[in-house]
Amino acid sequence: MIDRVGPTRMPRTPIRGYQRWRTLCFMHWEVPETELAKVVPRGLTVDTFDGSAYVGLVTFGMEGVRPRWSPDALAFDFLETNVRTYVHVDGEDPGVYFLSLDAASRIAVAVARSVWGLPYYFARMTQQRDAKRVRYGVQRAGPTKPKLELSYEVGEALGDSKPGSFEHFLVERYLLHLEKGGRIWTGQVHHTPYPVQRAEVIEIEDEIVPASGLPVSGAPPIVHYAEGVDVNIYDLGPRAQGSR
Repeated sequence: MIDRVGPTRMPRTPIRGYQRWRTLCFMHWEVPETELAKVVPRGLTVDTFDGSAYVGLVTFGMEGVRPRWSPDALAFDFLETNVRTYVHVDGEDPGVYFLSLDAASRIAVAVARSVWGLPYYFARMTQQRDAKRVRYGVQRAGPTKPKLELSYEVGEALGDSKPGSFEHFLVERYLLHLEKGGRIWTGQVHHTPYPVQRAEVIEIEDEIVPASGLPVSGAPPIVHYAEGVDVNIYDLGPRAQGSR
C-alpha cells in the first residue's frame, strides 16, 4: 500500500522559497498506462487509481514567487500551465512527473531549465475572470508553438479531499520527481489542502497535451477547481543511490 499521507506533512528540512498558487483548474484525461510508461523515465512507475492512469493539464497563477532570503516586495507573479502525470518510486513517494511546464516569465523558465533541468517553455498567457467563468489562453514560443484556449465555469464546493478519494489522488500531490544526469531527483512542497470545487469546461482548444506525445482529444472529462493555496518550497535533489 502506497503511503499517500506522509508526503502531505510539513518537512523538517529548511524552507527554500515561497509561492502563492491561485485560480487553479485541474483537468484530467484517462490514458493507457502503457502510453504513459513511454514518456516516464526509468526509475519511476506510473501511479494509478483503481487500475487507471491519468494525464493532467493544470492552469493557474503564480504569485509572490521568491526565494526564502528575498523580501516579498521583490517577488514576482506570472501565469503557468503544467502537463503532468502521476508516478511513484518503487511503491513509495507518490508524486508528479512533469511532461511540460509553460510559464509567462522568461526568468522563471531560464532558472528552472538551467538549475533544475525541468522542461519549462516560455509562453504568452492571458487570464480573465467574470464571476464564475474563467477564460485562459496559452501561446508557447518556439518552432512548434502549441496553444491552449480554455473557458471554464466554477461550481459547487467539495471541501478538502479525503485520503483514499479520487480527488485526493489527482490534486493532493506534494512531491516532484524528475530525471537528471541519469538519476532520479525529488523535491517537495507544502501547503494546506486544496479547497476543491467542481468545475466544467465550456470550451477548449488544446494543443499543449498532445505536444507532450499523449493520445488525448476532446474536452477533459474530469475537472476540478481550487481558489488557491500558499506554498512553501523545499529542496530538490538527487535520491540516494539504491533509492531510485
